Amino acid sequence: MKKLILTILMTTFCFTANAVTQQDKMKTCNADAAKKTLSGDARKAFMKDCLSAKNEAPATSQQNKMKTCNADAGKKALKGDERKAFMKDCLSSKHDASLSPQQNKMKTCNEDPKAKTLKGDDRKAFMKACLSGA
Repeated sequence: MKKLILTILMTTFCFTANAVTQQDKMKTCNADAAKKTLSGDARKAFMKDCLSAKNEAPATSQQNKMKTCNADAGKKALKGDERKAFMKDCLSSKHDASLSPQQNKMKTCNEDPKAKTLKGDDRKAFMKACLSGA
């Protein structure tokens, strides 16, 4: 008898916890629909999508880094081994996640051995070409 009561209580607790998250989701979706001033079929479609959406975790810094590196490799039209090497370097810990892509480019260009030997206008020209991706 005790096991039956315990089972019923646990089942009730599970359903209650799920109902609370569903209620919270409903509140959030209603608020979002109100902000967008949706009505009629547009509201119905929005609510359906919003309520059926899975609780997606925000992207991690590694996922953001992967997205940025993929975009950079795409802009440079890299293929095969070149792309693989670029992605390995881009995703390595050498590239600081707290830096913007432009800052990472600047860091990479400054670390180039050629940049270290140049001075004045030659260095400016090199940095301009390096930062523009040429």
